Amino acid sequence: MKKIVLAGGTGFIGEYFKEKFKELGYEVKIISRQMQHISWEDKDGIKEALEDAELLINLAGKSVNCRYNETNKNEIMNSRIRTTTLLGEAIQACENPPEIWMNSSTATIYRHAEDRPMTEDTGEIGTGFSVDVATNWEQTFFSFDLPNTRQIALRIAIVLGKGGGVMTPYQNLVKFGLGGFQGTGNQMFSWIHIEDLFKIVLFLKEKEELTGVFNCSSPQPVSNRELMKELRKTMNVPVGLPSPKWILEIGSLLIKTETELVLKSRWVLPERLEREGYTFTFETLEKALQDILN
Repeated sequence: MKKIVLAGGTGFIGEYFKEKFKELGYEVKIISRQMQHISWEDKDGIKEALEDAELLINLAGKSVNCRYNETNKNEIMNSRIRTTTLLGEAIQACENPPEIWMNSSTATIYRHAEDRPMTEDTGEIGTGFSVDVATNWEQTFFSFDLPNTRQIALRIAIVLGKGGGVMTPYQNLVKFGLGGFQGTGNQMFSWIHIEDLFKIVLFLKEKEELTGVFNCSSPQPVSNRELMKELRKTMNVPVGLPSPKWILEIGSLLIKTETELVLKSRWVLPERLEREGYTFTFETLEKALQDILN
């Protein structure tokens, strides 16, 4: 039976991928802190799972949806570096290592951009804690010399899908009349439908010559203003109060998160994917929201 391994595979993306790969006839092994799966402490179990696997996808890491105090910052950073290091070492120990290792990264690696879009070739790496996490994560990933395993880092934009991820808080805002723009509303919102993210993985798996970094984001990002307008339209809510920055600061304190998640302008284009011939199923936000919400 064909086998794939999902590391950190119990979250929103991992659950979706697990079901999709099972539908395609794969045996899916999951490495996780949850009891019923292969433990991160079980090095032999991890190596055994990776032997003869077609594909390893690493999605592991503490959620960034929290306050950036020292404890959380350390955990966000270390959870990514430690798991990536463990996987790299396990692949090195394999007799028949996975053909491909795809590691999560993030589109947040680029600077706050309201002036122009960021591509793999021309994007400028930003500064600050979130960027440090992303650059260290990728550095750790690419530090492994794995002659028999192809390595691809997925710089994933904000993932939209049914029943989880960011859709729930956004829907709640709109539902309670707070679905106006946030901050200035000019910050760009780069996004990807979860189905396209899965199809990108399959696409890159088949293209045996491809390695390195890929932006996983729709070719049609929108401004925050357009995002909220499209959400209101799809949910049939005519009006939404805007949230100036000072209100967001108070709100983020109350719900224990950071305003950066909403206010950073992520303007990212999937230039390499399009150049290689990937065609998006959900190219526009309108189409994506229709699918997710209706």
